[in-house]
Amino acid sequence: MSDLFDSPKPKSEGPRPLADRLRPQTLAEVIGQSHVLGPEGPLGAMLAAKSLSSLILWGPPGVGKTTIARLLAQETELAFVQISAIFTGVPDLRKVFETAKLRQKGTLLFVDEIHRFNKAQQDGFLPYMEDGTILLVGATTENPSFELNAALLSRAQVIVLERLTAIDLERLTQRAEQDLGRALPLTGPARETLIEMADGDGRTLLNLIEQVSAWTVKDKLTPEALSTRLMRRAAKYDKSGEEHYNLISALHKSIRGSDPDAALYWFARMLEGGEDPRFLARRLTRMAVEDIGLADPQAQELCLASWATYERLGSPEGELSLAQAVVYLALAPKSNGVYKAYKAARQAAKETGSHPPPLHIRNAPTKLMKSLGYGADYAYDHDQEDAFSGQNYFPDGMKRPIYYAPPERGFERELIKRIDYFAKLRARRNAE
Repeated sequence: MSDLFDSPKPKSEGPRPLADRLRPQTLAEVIGQSHVLGPEGPLGAMLAAKSLSSLILWGPPGVGKTTIARLLAQETELAFVQISAIFTGVPDLRKVFETAKLRQKGTLLFVDEIHRFNKAQQDGFLPYMEDGTILLVGATTENPSFELNAALLSRAQVIVLERLTAIDLERLTQRAEQDLGRALPLTGPARETLIEMADGDGRTLLNLIEQVSAWTVKDKLTPEALSTRLMRRAAKYDKSGEEHYNLISALHKSIRGSDPDAALYWFARMLEGGEDPRFLARRLTRMAVEDIGLADPQAQELCLASWATYERLGSPEGELSLAQAVVYLALAPKSNGVYKAYKAARQAAKETGSHPPPLHIRNAPTKLMKSLGYGADYAYDHDQEDAFSGQNYFPDGMKRPIYYAPPERGFERELIKRIDYFAKLRARRNAE
């Protein structure tokens, strides 16, 4: 893991990688994560109370999970044992537990990629956590709610670590320059580009700095020159994992919140991450139905047209048509009136069970059905005044409900007028 520190270190000699040379020696030297390491943070409070419990460190790569675990062991005077779930099997775990039992002082067992253990293997930690043989600190980049079993989660506190900010990465860059004994040959904008390339990952930044520091250049590099020498890091995006759902949620909520710029940003983030544009086309159409509805009936048609345009043009040309849909949806009047009405009607349908339609609107294809009153006294609306009969269409004995209550936005203003018009006609017909 990247080792992020805050205080100067003497320059080291030898071929050790920069990330290893900058390994912090105390928790106070860690850059970032002040929300958990500070006096008010959970780890800070545990250390102050000298009562460290088992932990799950959840966060993206390169934010110091391994470093923090090692320093926690140092602060609490526990033996530090590190294993990786990728390379460790059940026999290896047994040896770790047996050795920990024989050790004079307690053991902090750090398990990297703990989500790689299956649920049965995770259960294997439980008795050793409960009897105090080990204090478990697991590290994962995946959501513990989905990847770790409930028994393990109930015995460990989840600590969320955050990607490093630009300020954190700049501080780390300065520390690296102190170790190297010289400034990086970059202009100010190029320095910002380098930090952007790291994408919140301290280890990646130090690896990039090590490459840049080895170059012999005449003048300071511009962002363009830097980009030609370094490959920009691919954005972190798992098309089938939590990030996929987080980003589509961000896109959906940005459109619902009528923010076209934010919506375009999340749309672009998903495309850059390799998302299938057809998935986005499908979800945009859903957003048009759910959040705009009849406030702007054209929204759904535009989404379908944009989807069809993409199918004809393909990528990347067709993606512009989807971007147009994103902007249109964000700026369209919003209504979930039909969405709420549909849910309410579904709920009522479940609650009322199998209540039949009233006799006058039942189908009557046979003489027997007609003799039983099916279709009797049905008033054909086109033959009535104003083409409206005002008859009851709900089951007999069911109080007439109101499911659809449109807001006064967009086209639904016109629909409110129609609802009021028919309500007055119905009242008049029933009074006659």
